[in-house]
Amino acid sequence: MIVHVEIPVADLQRAVAFYRAVFGTAFADPITLHNSQMAYAEAMGEGASWALCQGEVYVPTQHGAILYFFVKDIDATIARAQALGSAVLFPKTALDDGSHVAEISDSEGNRLALEEPA
Repeated sequence: MIVHVEIPVADLQRAVAFYRAVFGTAFADPITLHNSQMAYAEAMGEGASWALCQGEVYVPTQHGAILYFFVKDIDATIARAQALGSAVLFPKTALDDGSHVAEISDSEGNRLALEEPA
């Protein structure tokens, strides 16, 4: 079971602004831990805790693990992300169960997946 995820960022303030605008995420005030800056996402329901992290060991990439974010409206989420410079990396696609997925880049260049239920 995954209990915590740390998303690497190059600019913590820019990343917090992106995730706040695109997903409506609230963040606790950043802390310093092991010479890194971290902004923890406030609880938004069930699931693993997560944080945006800036530091020497945190390197944004499109070639690592892909995190899936549950969204109620995938088109609106993509539009908000694109307004902030995000690229669509995998277009909205229907799955057999009637749900939809897509992939975008975040403000830091990470690959994120979106999932909208049926």
